[in-house]
Amino acid sequence: MIAIYILLVVTVLAAGSAVFLVPSGRQVILKLLLAFSGAFLIGISFLDLVPEVYGSTLPYVGLFVLAGFLMQLLLELLTRGAEHGHDHECECERTGHVSPFLLLLGLCIHSFIEGMPIVSSSDPELMRTLVTGIVIHNIPISLSLMGLFLHYGMTRFRAFVFLLLFALMTPLGSLLVMLLQAMDPGSISGYFDYALAIVIGIFLHVSTSILFETGENHQYNLRKFMAVVSGILTALIISIL
Repeated sequence: MIAIYILLVVTVLAAGSAVFLVPSGRQVILKLLLAFSGAFLIGISFLDLVPEVYGSTLPYVGLFVLAGFLMQLLLELLTRGAEHGHDHECECERTGHVSPFLLLLGLCIHSFIEGMPIVSSSDPELMRTLVTGIVIHNIPISLSLMGLFLHYGMTRFRAFVFLLLFALMTPLGSLLVMLLQAMDPGSISGYFDYALAIVIGIFLHVSTSILFETGENHQYNLRKFMAVVSGILTALIISIL
């Protein structure tokens, strides 16, 4: 698990650092990454995660999928859609009402919840799929978040501290569940499917938002279409392997 936690943290920090490497073409790259990640999330959701929860014996799993969907909708009151690439820099200039601290809070809650099912899974392949989805999903989020911090005039050091806080949330969500399991092994393990169902709802909301918003005027150009196809094919390959 330590290697997984390191991967989750390092990916976020590396993606945030990429802002300094490609400042001029960041928006184009971000949109392609978002299209890829959205397609990948919806791919693993339907190929692996949804069959897992609906194959369980726990009742009312579908209600928890809907709860995750609605929870993400509620979180977007804070994040303003940072999970699916809203251009906050432009929105800030236009309205002046977007707070980077509220965005960070919403994204931290989002990331914390995503980490909760990781340690509960008894299936290594399912855990690998879930972790891969979170890693790919966090790359464009980290780019957006770091860009916003810099746009607000934060120093690089302070921006990295806040980015590190976001990066730690997924491991912390997983560690909380691990702690609860250690305190009472029978109380948490039976509800893995419920936690996963909530994450599926979050994934479905984020991925569909990305795919509907990824093209200007709701049109896909060839590059974005290829990014979507690549995301779905990558999800299929991971599901088969």
